[in-house]
Amino acid sequence: MRTRPTILFHSPAGRSVPDLLARWVDGKGLTIVPVPDPKLLEQMVLRSLPSLVVIDADGGKQGLELCARLKADSYAAIVPLAALGGRHATDQVEAWFAAGADEVITPLFEPAEQLSRLDGLLTRSSRDVAVNPSTRLPGTTEIEREIRRRMEAGDLFAVCYADLDHFKEYNDRYSYYDGDRVIYILSRILHDVVKGKLGRRGFVGHIGGDDFICVIPFEAIADVCGDVLEVFDTLIPYQYNEQDRRAGYYFGKDRRGQLHRVPLMTLSIGIVTNQHRRFAHPAQVSELATEMKSYAKTQPGSVFVVDRRHDPELDDDTREC
Repeated sequence: MRTRPTILFHSPAGRSVPDLLARWVDGKGLTIVPVPDPKLLEQMVLRSLPSLVVIDADGGKQGLELCARLKADSYAAIVPLAALGGRHATDQVEAWFAAGADEVITPLFEPAEQLSRLDGLLTRSSRDVAVNPSTRLPGTTEIEREIRRRMEAGDLFAVCYADLDHFKEYNDRYSYYDGDRVIYILSRILHDVVKGKLGRRGFVGHIGGDDFICVIPFEAIADVCGDVLEVFDTLIPYQYNEQDRRAGYYFGKDRRGQLHRVPLMTLSIGIVTNQHRRFAHPAQVSELATEMKSYAKTQPGSVFVVDRRHDPELDDDTREC
């Protein structure tokens, strides 16, 4: 279901939507939603991914702090954010950019230029190559950056590589449109479970196609992955017609044109952790996660498997200690 593109407006001082912003959205098919509560605005950004967030720059420190929190979250950060204020805001332009604002608009610019800057902000946002266009989840660049960040922080973490089983056969029987819908459903399951349980401690990225990466704390593996698989197995059967859903399979052709039974889609998650390993580069993590994902796909049903192997060098270090 598609919703009308939304702009969230927040004023720490409780001001109404500025006339400039109201004029700008006129005829653009955008809806402005005033959100007085900063915590509610954060929730709305994570839940609905608006087209733009505008913060009243004359609201003082609270607005700056809200901007910094939104831009610190890898999911919320992809939403463009503009600080819009009067003459008082001109003294804080540097502070707003330091907090992560994508644009700061003040009376230093003529009204026409202010509107053009808002247009340019949305245009730049739509060209952001770090985001997968189909799911709006962070792409490979952000995935690598997140893994590197956890490595440098010394956190005990897990990288979970999720991949659909029997997805190609599903596309062949139904359509690429139905396949895209399944990918979007999976993206929402992963995001909602990871973010719902872990908030900022969890990361979800989209490599492309039906391949996804989640980076979570080590201790959350069973809880998060268990819920993901449970929700997936509950929802996915309803992406089939009633006949296939009731049978639990359908007949498809292999590469030689031979008919064979194709089960309903399942989800395989291969997991790599740094519990017993020391990684020097995110590429090492990616290679092992791919290996574990391939192993998970050899198991029946929806499963998650964790790499339990030890780094020999790390074992030697442990024995020496």
